[in-house]
Amino acid sequence: MQKSLPGKSRPTCDDQVTAFRDIRPVAPTHILIVPNREIPTANDISADDEQLLGHMLVVARQLAAQEGIDADGYRLIINCNEHGGQEVYHLHLHLLGGRPLGPMLARRT
Repeated sequence: MQKSLPGKSRPTCDDQVTAFRDIRPVAPTHILIVPNREIPTANDISADDEQLLGHMLVVARQLAAQEGIDADGYRLIINCNEHGGQEVYHLHLHLLGGRPLGPMLARRT
């Protein structure tokens, strides 16, 4: 992974993943980490993908540190299918931070 995420939308990539800023951010830092190999949903992950998924988490940690959000904390999200909020059917990891994010889901009363 490159040392920094250049510009507002230019991608950073290595041989396994590409990372770029979300075009509709929901937090001051909102970066997508996408495997270079197509995996449509979390349901399509196989045992062969273990190393790749671990790499995605390592890249997320590195980017969080580069963005200066690692000490205060951040959230990592993978959505799956319609009820999970997946909009693009190519697995991707959201790195969110830069402000308090609140509860993960609103509690139903």
